[in-house]
Amino acid sequence: MGGSMNEGMLRALLVTRFVRARWGYRFRSRRHLEAWQRRRMHAFVRRARRAPYWAGLRARDFPITDKAALLEHFDAMNTRGVRLTEALAAAQAAERSRDFTPTVAGDLTVGLSSGTSGRRGAFLVSPRERMLWAGTVLARVLDRAAVRQLLTPWRPPVTIAFFLRAGGGLYESVASSRVRFAFFDLTEPFDGLARRLAGAGEVTVLVGPASVLEALAMASADAGIGAPRLVVSVAEVLDPETAERIVAAWGVRPRQVYQATEGMLALPCDVGELHLAEETVRFDREWLDAERTRFVPVVTDLERRTQIIARYRLDDVVRVDPQAPDRCACGRVTTVVAGIDGRADAVLRLPASDGSRLVDVFPDVLRRALALESAAFADWRVTQRGTAVHVALAPAPDPKAPPEPSAAARAAVERGLLEVFETAGCSATIVHDPWTPRDPAVKVRRIVRESP
Repeated sequence: MGGSMNEGMLRALLVTRFVRARWGYRFRSRRHLEAWQRRRMHAFVRRARRAPYWAGLRARDFPITDKAALLEHFDAMNTRGVRLTEALAAAQAAERSRDFTPTVAGDLTVGLSSGTSGRRGAFLVSPRERMLWAGTVLARVLDRAAVRQLLTPWRPPVTIAFFLRAGGGLYESVASSRVRFAFFDLTEPFDGLARRLAGAGEVTVLVGPASVLEALAMASADAGIGAPRLVVSVAEVLDPETAERIVAAWGVRPRQVYQATEGMLALPCDVGELHLAEETVRFDREWLDAERTRFVPVVTDLERRTQIIARYRLDDVVRVDPQAPDRCACGRVTTVVAGIDGRADAVLRLPASDGSRLVDVFPDVLRRALALESAAFADWRVTQRGTAVHVALAPAPDPKAPPEPSAAARAAVERGLLEVFETAGCSATIVHDPWTPRDPAVKVRRIVRESP
């Protein structure tokens, strides 16, 4: 690797981060965590000013940014002088060639954001940032048995299988005699990937988008795929229905990592809760309800030194329990996430029954309505277009089942949704659409508001 840190220094950094993320960062109280964040924020502001966009600004004057701002000011929002045109060219060349090893500015890995919200963007990661990421993920995702295996030289190495659209340095940073990686390219036919996984032997950790993990679990019996020791969902929201299907197939409850192009946002703990990564990311919260149960995160990544992420508004909606204790059973005081409702445009916005305003209908309520009837179909999608809510239901997986969900199933779903809307004080027209198979290389989005 190039840059100011040699291979040995980077490995030492990875080990240090692994130890700290696994056994450190234990604050005595929420107040101590917030004091730690304030100290780190001062150092972050000094580094951020090295990027032209923030040069000369006081912390309180940093503007709120978003993806549009990042694309418009990309050249000024990184500290290495990389231009967006250069980054996009490198990322797109890697996507076409499927070789993700080339770098820009000597040592920077370039990734291409998935583009589900419009224009595609690029993100830059230095070798140092890759090692911090890898050490954190290994520390927080591996269970105790996997950590013992990792640290015992005479035992087989930990094997991690990644099912992702893009591979390369970011996900293979820690390959060694103790950790082996297998990358499965989601742009290849799914059947071939399943056969390759079946022939890969024992897998310690299986990592992929929730929808891909579900598809592998459903295909495991026919394809001969053995149950992995750990299952980790990334890149998509892991909804309860998907989690339960994976548990039913493999007997393994998936862990969720909440990660976006903008950084590592939440990680699992030993007791199965999902915690905001407040040791390294500051979360300002734009609350969506008076009870303070749902918010849009505005994040500042306190560790990024290349592409600065400061006061960046995400598209997601995060749920928390305001009655939750300050300290989790695992001992951490970082915020426990009750759920991630996905992008903000997964919140339906429907006219009130009296026509006076628009009413928000949140994804968790919609998922519950669909779950109550889910025995009659295999999957579903809900899309709002104007005042119409379009519903598509996938046929049941039973080969004896009819090719389309029955009229009774569609009617039951319609009744459930209309009841949800009536309870929320709004109204909509339900439209039933035919089911179309999804592209496995594209993030699944079961609930989408296209307009208004």
